[in-house]
Amino acid sequence: MSFLATYGAALPEIVISLGAMALLMVGAFQKETVWNAESIGWLSVFVLVAAAFVLAGQNGGTASLFDGAFVADAFALFAKMLILGGSGAALVMSFGFLNRAGALKFELPVLVLMATVGMMMLVSAADFIALYLGLELMSLSLYVMAAFRRDDVRSSEAGLKYFVLGALSSGMLLYGASLIYGFTGSTSFSVVAGVAKGETAANLGLIVGLVFLLVGLAFKVSAVPFHMWTPDVYEGAPTPVTAFFAAAPKIAAMAVLVRVVSTAFPGLGPQWQQIIVFLSIASMLLGSFAAIGQTNIKRLMAYSSIANIGFAMVGLAGGGEQSVSSVLVYLAIYIVMSLGAFACILMMRRDGGPVEDIDELAGLNKTNLGMAAAFAALLFSLAGIPPLAGFFAKLAVFKAAIDAGLNGLAVVGVLASVVGAYYYLRIIKVMFFDAPKERFLPADWGAGFIMVLSAAFVLLYAVFGTWIEGPAGAAAKSLYG
Repeated sequence: MSFLATYGAALPEIVISLGAMALLMVGAFQKETVWNAESIGWLSVFVLVAAAFVLAGQNGGTASLFDGAFVADAFALFAKMLILGGSGAALVMSFGFLNRAGALKFELPVLVLMATVGMMMLVSAADFIALYLGLELMSLSLYVMAAFRRDDVRSSEAGLKYFVLGALSSGMLLYGASLIYGFTGSTSFSVVAGVAKGETAANLGLIVGLVFLLVGLAFKVSAVPFHMWTPDVYEGAPTPVTAFFAAAPKIAAMAVLVRVVSTAFPGLGPQWQQIIVFLSIASMLLGSFAAIGQTNIKRLMAYSSIANIGFAMVGLAGGGEQSVSSVLVYLAIYIVMSLGAFACILMMRRDGGPVEDIDELAGLNKTNLGMAAAFAALLFSLAGIPPLAGFFAKLAVFKAAIDAGLNGLAVVGVLASVVGAYYYLRIIKVMFFDAPKERFLPADWGAGFIMVLSAAFVLLYAVFGTWIEGPAGAAAKSLYG
């Protein structure tokens, strides 16, 4: 059999892996200059685009490799497209910022590529060993990226905190997977699903293993009460790295959480549903209330991401095709809103360097109306104001919860959304009604392009939303087919 016939399902991952290794060698053996680093950055974007084309060329059926440990289906295809888009957009936004800060090194885009390979392997994992390998490949790259500015105390602190807490979460996940293996005799999701039903599903050891597994994944998505690393890492890491953290890794972690509970533990639905409901309520409430008092916009976005993970879990709690479809729609809209918001944050700079306080946006409509309008559209969307994209995202997950009989969870979600709207509207008030401050310096074209594209998406979603909802439904169906 030919190579493509045998390993075609993993071809996008192979393309990125080979590209990352080739660019690493090029960077290591050439002079360390800004031009060379930026060239490798753009070549990394090209590698991601090439992988996306290869992925789009897959026929959409289901294929598996390595004795079923790696699966390529419509669900994986949808999640991988989001991951590739998030990684590419984060790279495009980063070049100007890192160049001015003297931190544009060739290693960063290579780390992004390696983290992306880990994420793509993660969402295709159908075995706990494959899941752990993908998770660690992603996490090890992210630890280095968080502390990428070695001469900056905040960045080093962020990297250390992320590493220590990330290692703890990986240990919990590995312990949970070992317990599940001990009680089922397999690490394969399909075999575990066959064993974890009926009387076996009531086995206390199996339930404890599931709890530890979900705790480890909850760390990765920064769900409350396992969120403690998020605000410090978001604030301390370089802003382009924070933008990357808020997008692609969140998609990968949520996608693997969906796959695990849907395909490995359908027989333990009542047990994992209780955990997901608790994580959802806690994340929505803490994310909404804790953000109110924030003055640093990156910390505010950290709490916003925690709340958004809670909203996504509202959809997941119901289980079934409709619930999974609603989660995928929510994640697709969230990644665009998050990248657009961070593009605006990257444009907040004056002669003294980047600024991060919300008050620095005062009177932005008088000094940069275009940026103020785009940021306002993204914030209104994050708040869930109709007819913007964020409204349809929340409507999808709330409807899925109600259809599953989780009316109370949907009510808590609506109330948390109302509270969360306050801090988004407060930023809009500062931009449009406060006395103007000094004008920001001209924006980099990369950040400006992502900002305009994201704002256009949230404004026009009502027109072309079916382009996302259709594939999301097909992706959800592939998990239950």
